[in-house]
Amino acid sequence: MTAITQNKTREKAHAPSHTREEDFDILGRAVREAGALASSYFKASPKAFKKADGSQVSEADLAVDAALKLDLTTRRKEYGWLSEESPDDRSRLKYSRVWMVDPIDGTGAFLREIPEWTVSAALVEDGVPAIGVVFNPETDELFHAIRGGGAFLNGEPIHTTDRSSLDGAKMIASGGLFRKKIWEDPWPNVKAEWVNSVAYRLALVAAGRGDATISLTPKAEWDLAAAAVIVEEAGGVITDHRGMPHTYNCDNPKFPSLVASGRALHPALIERTRRVDL
Repeated sequence: MTAITQNKTREKAHAPSHTREEDFDILGRAVREAGALASSYFKASPKAFKKADGSQVSEADLAVDAALKLDLTTRRKEYGWLSEESPDDRSRLKYSRVWMVDPIDGTGAFLREIPEWTVSAALVEDGVPAIGVVFNPETDELFHAIRGGGAFLNGEPIHTTDRSSLDGAKMIASGGLFRKKIWEDPWPNVKAEWVNSVAYRLALVAAGRGDATISLTPKAEWDLAAAAVIVEEAGGVITDHRGMPHTYNCDNPKFPSLVASGRALHPALIERTRRVDL
């Protein structure tokens, strides 16, 4: 059975009656409430732990995850669930619609009391992000998009930049990335600015506050799902470093890399990144 046939089977078996607008109303409220909960731990010395993979998690991450899971799965029992802080038993694979959540994206910044963390949540339909909400409670910035309806920051429309040249481009990424020996040709003069949360980096690109973001380290579906639809609805493109689109709700919810920008700049980025062996 092909992936397309599997998706159609899931859709037929679990065809939801809710509209995207109804789902966005639920998701938007849940994310705002989750942001308030996370903020109650911010700068309050929350307990932190190391996960098996060496990354950090705090009691705030776990509390926000539990709150979002209870809210969203109670309201939509026919939807699947995937979150960074919940065990993935793969039961989501049988659903056509899946909530994808990173309760606190940018835990390192959160624990260092830097306001560069977000609550990131999406609804994925048949492998494609359909609704995305990225909320930075400390700056009161709520980015959202419903596929086909445009992208917004605090209710105002946003759009990626129309830059087509790399020279002088503002990259929301690590400056050291562009000086590594992995590149066949030196990069032109780009301006790099680091932001801890990958969802926030993508949202800033969607809002035109940066021209592009690149990451050549693996990303998870919950890292990108919410911001992906925001970038695309803002007129941008998001792929891996070889220009291949990301497909969601896969058995292994991991991607090799990330390249996102306005549509005019993306080919120039891929021309460089596709030659890198990861």
